[in-house]
Amino acid sequence: MPDAFLETVDSLVQAKPTGFSDIHRILGPNRADTLMMRHMANTSAINQYAAGQSYALNELGRAYRNISRYIDAVTLHREAQAVAEKADNLELRVYSLNNLGVVYRRISSIRMAMDFHQRALELAQSVKNPSSSLKRSINVSLNGIGNLYAMLEQHDEAIDYFERSLQLEAELGNTLGLAVNQQNIGKSLEDQGELDQALERYQISYAYNDEIDNDMGRVICNTSIARIYLKQNRTEQAITLLDQTLPVADHLGDGFLVAPVYIDLGWGQMQLGQYDKAEKNMLQGLELAQNSDLRASSARAKHLLSQLFEKKGDFKKALGFKVEADSIEEEILSEGTVRYVNDVLFRYNTQKAQNEMELLAQENKMYQMELRTTRTTLLISGIALALLAGIFYILYRQYQLKNEKKVLTLEQSMLRSQMNPHFLFNSLNSIKLYIINNEQKNAVHYLNKFSKLVRKILEASSVREIPLAEELETVELYMIIENIRFSNEINFNIHVDEHIDTHTVRIPSLILQPFLENALWHGLSSKQGEKNINVHLSSDRKGYINIAIIDNGIGRTAAEKLKRNKVLKRNSVGIDITRERLANFAKEYQNPFYLEIVDLYDDRGEASGTKVVIHLPTT
Repeated sequence: MPDAFLETVDSLVQAKPTGFSDIHRILGPNRADTLMMRHMANTSAINQYAAGQSYALNELGRAYRNISRYIDAVTLHREAQAVAEKADNLELRVYSLNNLGVVYRRISSIRMAMDFHQRALELAQSVKNPSSSLKRSINVSLNGIGNLYAMLEQHDEAIDYFERSLQLEAELGNTLGLAVNQQNIGKSLEDQGELDQALERYQISYAYNDEIDNDMGRVICNTSIARIYLKQNRTEQAITLLDQTLPVADHLGDGFLVAPVYIDLGWGQMQLGQYDKAEKNMLQGLELAQNSDLRASSARAKHLLSQLFEKKGDFKKALGFKVEADSIEEEILSEGTVRYVNDVLFRYNTQKAQNEMELLAQENKMYQMELRTTRTTLLISGIALALLAGIFYILYRQYQLKNEKKVLTLEQSMLRSQMNPHFLFNSLNSIKLYIINNEQKNAVHYLNKFSKLVRKILEASSVREIPLAEELETVELYMIIENIRFSNEINFNIHVDEHIDTHTVRIPSLILQPFLENALWHGLSSKQGEKNINVHLSSDRKGYINIAIIDNGIGRTAAEKLKRNKVLKRNSVGIDITRERLANFAKEYQNPFYLEIVDLYDDRGEASGTKVVIHLPTT
């Protein structure tokens, strides 16, 4: 072992820095050397340097993980976590938990992986001003959860998490993180059949990996690109690329990298009719996957072997491999696992929103106390200096408090109107019917959409303004959920003029849902035949963004008649609240907001729907 490294360890143990970045800056270049990291771990343990011991144990675990010794890796990461927890070192606790999540994800143990990534995310986000290493750990957690969603074939949710992680990695300037997330987005797009888009993402990821000279990343990207070629019947290109990649993967010695190369090489040879070569390579890949406990790769190899033996006319072997592959996939993607993952994330998002609301209430209470103290002090000072000035100041403060109280009341009323028990009960009841009817895919799909909607509503309720793009995404989720109760009869479309950038335009949060609800329940619920709701966004030179909500319902006059005859009436409280919120929003602009409600008629003069236009100022 080099003397320079021994001196570095001695200096580090004497200084005892506790931050992950401080340790990683010194030991990072040697972290793949197991002898050096073992020496660091032992020396740190003798000198009671917990941070150094936890770091070295984690790096040993990563080294074993990268040669597919997963049991050893788990043991080392758990030991690192215990040391960090005893020392109350949050950064290294989070790092250890994420490492455990990655190992369990490699062996397709989805529940364990989810538990560790979720615990890491909760710990990291509990810090108000996280360090750069904690921010990096948050990205790793988001990426890990996205990968678990991808394994459960819930690719929209997976891409959502990858995109969030990608954006944060860009802010940190972490090239490796950018490469990993681009690769993962590509895999989800590939699994959705978007091969051209997937290939583009893989090539971007390869460029990032090439920039940092990352052999592991290049092997993963090349294997993915070759898989796309195979799916596009570009077999010769795929085999050439895999032949070039195999020596590099073998040199790295990680079964996680090598097994897919052999499996895909066999797949390409099967496409060319080279059955003996294909069988040899597929069995080689299967053996590597099984030795490394890579269940997903094992299942894929067995599916391809089933196809191969079917082509060779050995139907008994083909059936055997098919049954084994289905058994592995059923174990990985069990209904209980899907439900468990969704329940964990739903509870986390709900609890996070609740904690944020409680924190907001506490801050508001403190703010009110500070205001009362300040008001008393100013009152006394005002009386001493000038009675008239004091009176005017008190009146001004009361006016401010009244306005702030009105804003808070509007925000709370808005949240209650969005999350009313009637909507929640009916939505969950609709999802329950899918479960009762054993429509598992629909149940999972709509439950994901429902949980995402609840999360967005709770997140949006904590801010006064959001980008227009997020508002449109929220109403789209709302319409998907409401459409269940209309037996998916509602045709809902959003059209945005090309020159409008929905990511830069900001509007008050959650303002469109009350108008859509009005269109649904007053305009379309009693209508027979085709039911349409269209949202059209345009702008004009007068400094306005115009949002038009058009339905082909029965019209306001007929709706009012029906409403008078109903025992249970749906009050449009949400629209009144939204008017006040919009009026308050427009105070910051030169132009006022205004709202148009237009009755639509057909050529015969009969009611053919309603058009609501919200004119929002931008100047």
